Amino acid sequence: MTANLPDTQCAPPAAPGQLRILHIVDRLDLGGTEYGILKVVDGLGGGVFEHRFCTARGYNADMIRQRGLEGKLFVAGSPKTRFQLLVPRFARIMKQYRPHIVHSRNWGSIEATFAARLTGVPVVIHSEHGYELEMLDGLPLRRRLVRQVAYALSDAIMTVTNDLRDYHAKQIWFLRDRIRVLPNGVDTDRFAPRLTLRADLRRKFRVPGRSLVLGSVGRLVAIKSHGTLLKAAAILADRGVEVCVLIAGDGPELASLQSEAGALPQLSGRVQFLGALQNVPEFLNAIDVFVLPSISEGMSNTLLEAMSTGLPVVATRVGGNSELVEEGHSGFLFTARDVAKLATLLEGLANDPEGRDKMGASARQRVLERFRLDQMITGYRSLYLELAAKGRILAAQPV
Repeated sequence: MTANLPDTQCAPPAAPGQLRILHIVDRLDLGGTEYGILKVVDGLGGGVFEHRFCTARGYNADMIRQRGLEGKLFVAGSPKTRFQLLVPRFARIMKQYRPHIVHSRNWGSIEATFAARLTGVPVVIHSEHGYELEMLDGLPLRRRLVRQVAYALSDAIMTVTNDLRDYHAKQIWFLRDRIRVLPNGVDTDRFAPRLTLRADLRRKFRVPGRSLVLGSVGRLVAIKSHGTLLKAAAILADRGVEVCVLIAGDGPELASLQSEAGALPQLSGRVQFLGALQNVPEFLNAIDVFVLPSISEGMSNTLLEAMSTGLPVVATRVGGNSELVEEGHSGFLFTARDVAKLATLLEGLANDPEGRDKMGASARQRVLERFRLDQMITGYRSLYLELAAKGRILAAQPV
């Protein structure tokens, strides 16, 4: 089954000496995992590497057009069917494309590891990039067993944080040392402070001149818990803080969040839902504090982007957030859903402009030292070439 795109399964073969990589995801959309894949693909470029994408359950057509991915996408399954026999579908695609490396991400594409072994793909990689709500109480036995076999069949298992590595090692009784950690990275030139543009950007987003602007970016889904931010902002308004909330992103929780904001009289005229933005760096340069109230996180790209922009951040103490934020230096951490604590932390920042600036500078410095995009790209390049060499793939030799 192919995507309804021009030349979806008629892509030209890789040039001699190229390493063909097939990236497999549940759905190619605007989420953090997919965003990270595209950063890796763009960073590695052509030359040694040729990249194709395969989805288990469809794709965002607008994103495919915007990113120029027509002719580079295979679709193995349907978004309308919950239970699918994906292994034979993945196998057919692999027989056609003949990848040197198959790299699957998260539970939604894990069947690709089995298909890759059945079709003789030389190198198989599986990586875990985040959590779903149903994972928080532990994995069902079936998922543990399937993951255990898939991990054993893979040449490399990766996560983006130590927290995720420890979680999966414990859940599926797998050796922790066999799981690599390769953190996300951020473009520190694109996401950088633009202080000279600040006033103009605040006018663009219709921010009252003296307001403390709290901002958040991300899919409007339940696990992101944007309602926690709204409730905390209402407390600040009750305490006399001139607060404004900007929320960028789209998703199924939009209507519910709009209703919640409307039901809080303290927030009247203080909240804007901006939808999905094309220019996130502009948005970040218009706000004072970045808030990430998620119930769970893998490794948040938006948190890294905010830190790189020189913003103080306030995030939940979940997932990889504590590996990014040095508490008290580059930001603050709080327990998920603890509205009162979030309000207290934000009130402290509201009353300390100098402290906000110092914390934002520390946040950017931490990203520059440990989470730059070029560091991530180098990590992926080394991983692919190392495994290709072990698999004796001649195409993996640098050209």
